[in-house]
Amino acid sequence: MKLYIKYMVSNRCKTLVENELKSLGLQSEYVVVDLGVVEIHKDITDIQLEQLKENLNKSGLEVLDNSKTKLIDKIKKLITEMINSPEEQPNVNYSVYISEKLGYNYKYLATIFSEVKGITIQQFIIIHKIEKAKELLFYDELSLTEIAHRLHYSSVAHLSSQFKKVTGLSPSFYKHLKDKRAGVLENL
Repeated sequence: MKLYIKYMVSNRCKTLVENELKSLGLQSEYVVVDLGVVEIHKDITDIQLEQLKENLNKSGLEVLDNSKTKLIDKIKKLITEMINSPEEQPNVNYSVYISEKLGYNYKYLATIFSEVKGITIQQFIIIHKIEKAKELLFYDELSLTEIAHRLHYSSVAHLSSQFKKVTGLSPSFYKHLKDKRAGVLENL
């Protein structure tokens, strides 16, 4: 069972949620407590859920209803599919594509997503595109130009700029480090 928690955007909030789960006797049952989301091995009782909601509300946090939870999962899944399948990349803005695919106003989707995840949908897309670029660089089957084209960047410079903002490294330096590590491992 996944619970999405609105306004849970710091480690302090994460600790607060962990403590609330422990107070309800759920510490051995939850798997992941991450910013904005709690994943529990099994369903919790309605009484436990209501108590958790009430306790978190006192601290300014809000457990989202099931429809919003499903919507966030759909947004994340759609973005992951878009990035991992080049043929799924839209020919329109991501905002228009996501809105049309899910049948909701983009502003509504963006607001819910940001409140829960602590980042915008656009930032989430960029992070996942850069992770895909790192994967493609690692396997060394495509040039940087081909990677930029595959991930629908307007240019290699644009990809390189975002890559450096996210990782702190240029794509070529990242690839150099990967090659250097591979060489060290071969010599062991």
